[in-house]
Amino acid sequence: MIDIRDKEKCCGCTACEQICPKVCISMKEDSEGFLYPFVDSQLCIGCGSCEKVCPVIHPFKPVQELPQSFACKTHSEDLRLQSSSGGMFTTLASKMIDMRGVVFGAMFKEDWSVVHGYTETMEGLKQFQGSKYVQSDLGNTFQTVRNFLKEGRLVLFSGTPCQVAGLNHFLKKKYENLYTIDIVCHSIPSPLVWKKYLKDKQKDSCIKHVTFRDKSAGWRNYGLTMSNEFQNVEKGTKDENLYMRGFLENLTVRPSCFACPARNYTSGSDIMLADCWGLDKYHPEIDDNKGMSQALILTEKGQKLFDACHNDIFALRIPYEEVEDKDLHLPITASVPPHPYRAYFFANIGRQPIEDLMAYCLKRGDLRSKRVANVKKIGRILGLGRIYRIWKERKK
Repeated sequence: MIDIRDKEKCCGCTACEQICPKVCISMKEDSEGFLYPFVDSQLCIGCGSCEKVCPVIHPFKPVQELPQSFACKTHSEDLRLQSSSGGMFTTLASKMIDMRGVVFGAMFKEDWSVVHGYTETMEGLKQFQGSKYVQSDLGNTFQTVRNFLKEGRLVLFSGTPCQVAGLNHFLKKKYENLYTIDIVCHSIPSPLVWKKYLKDKQKDSCIKHVTFRDKSAGWRNYGLTMSNEFQNVEKGTKDENLYMRGFLENLTVRPSCFACPARNYTSGSDIMLADCWGLDKYHPEIDDNKGMSQALILTEKGQKLFDACHNDIFALRIPYEEVEDKDLHLPITASVPPHPYRAYFFANIGRQPIEDLMAYCLKRGDLRSKRVANVKKIGRILGLGRIYRIWKERKK
């Protein structure tokens, strides 16, 4: 029986809830706004199905060979401008729709909360475009995917690595008609924080548009933009906007992100997509700061789907060293560290406006980082590191 005592050991993938034969597991929101499984012990028959499909308890093994990697983008400039990076997800998904397949992805609801849904039409793909920096509610998505697969339909599922890992564990076997895409995932912000942030922004106006990856200031300087019918309610780059900073500096993210069960290519996905950071350094001749995707091909099926799009994309094979050089995509292989004021933030959520609380915690974190940096600098000047190494050697 699933019993979550250490919240770092639950990524909220819902595989346990959706596999339960007695429907005795439900996902409930904790004080931080994240969903965790709770078991009705009166209904539980102790079959162990929930534990068997848990990607934390039974992680997949990493891929044996480094993946082929490509810098790529769609030929459609309109699509690229509407996308977070190079428009590759929509291009791959469009090919699946062309083959009469079904595509699953994260989408906004009318209240701007984020859920997983599916579409069988080109028009429906628009709801999946763009990044959503909120953990999506999967609901019964895995069960729906399984139903389509059993009908013989082609299915493309996209999500974070832990969501893809959860789906693959839930299915218990490989389906040739299933294609999966995960994204290089930094971490997953709290839906409760997003809800409170939205509420504060909607005090005097109704939000009609949200984009987490507004590229009007350039792809590398993307930011969050929210607007009503007439004007922007919020507009700021990733370095200016407090919500984006809270996410990127690990203040508002899920505990499992600090011990990610699906890093290092262990989700079982066919293709991993990311921003092609470092393009300006390695390939300045093709960099226009409008967005370039990075595609990591992990399976033969992934290569097949990628190749099927060759007429619709520009693709440049790049060495794997460009993928992780100087931590360009460190979250592929390593978990993120928690913000030093994360516990304080969630302990005080609801006691003051969310932006004020984020601003306070981020400022305190900045001051702490400066102090640590100064201590290290002084240590280098005084040669304390060398003295410590000499002492350690002598102690041996």
